[in-house]
Amino acid sequence: MENIKKYIAECIGTMFLVLMGCGSAMIAGPEVGNLGIAFSFGLTVMVMVYAIGPLTGCHINPAITIAMWANGKMKGEEAFGYIVAQFVGAVMGAILLFAILSGGAAYNPLIDGLGQNGFGLASPAGYGVWAAIIAEFILTALFLFVICGATAPKALAGFAGIVIGLCLTLIHIVGIPVTGVSVNPARSFGPAFILCMGGNCVAMSQIWLFLIVPVLGGLFGAWLYKTVTK
Repeated sequence: MENIKKYIAECIGTMFLVLMGCGSAMIAGPEVGNLGIAFSFGLTVMVMVYAIGPLTGCHINPAITIAMWANGKMKGEEAFGYIVAQFVGAVMGAILLFAILSGGAAYNPLIDGLGQNGFGLASPAGYGVWAAIIAEFILTALFLFVICGATAPKALAGFAGIVIGLCLTLIHIVGIPVTGVSVNPARSFGPAFILCMGGNCVAMSQIWLFLIVPVLGGLFGAWLYKTVTK
């Protein structure tokens, strides 16, 4: 029963990450710009760390869960449950965002999208596939490196959420023009899946990059922290 509660919490956390993060881009983007979008993602993670962190650790990201599993900090069965819950939550968040956007007369999902990630012609600033791979790998590695440090036993108690949220904000400030920033396979899958259900499958055709590269970057970042500090 305890694990079920954790899975529900991870689902809810990921749902709000997609709804608020991608929602800031789609609904408030023209007003707040890339900096506002970056803070929306970072603030959502920060508040979720304090909301569900005591129960689950607040992963809301398969790349984090896989890195924690690889480092022996959680069992495989529990990690699998987290990942399923995160993908379900991301789809739920994308559905809610789509429902809100559909209430606007000018919204066209085939043209406007859903805050999805992409490269090449789908990149916000036209960055190619190799730039996207490098950015997603390095930015996710940085994210996991900081998470490991902020949650280490010797870290200042109570500040992990602030540090992790600000790190994700920094990552988005740099990475939004490249891919829209994933560093989270579930966050990328949710909007891509819902868009493809509506006939726009460009993001889904590129989803392989955002499923694979953040996981590899996360594993590297966690390994690097462990190597440097042991």
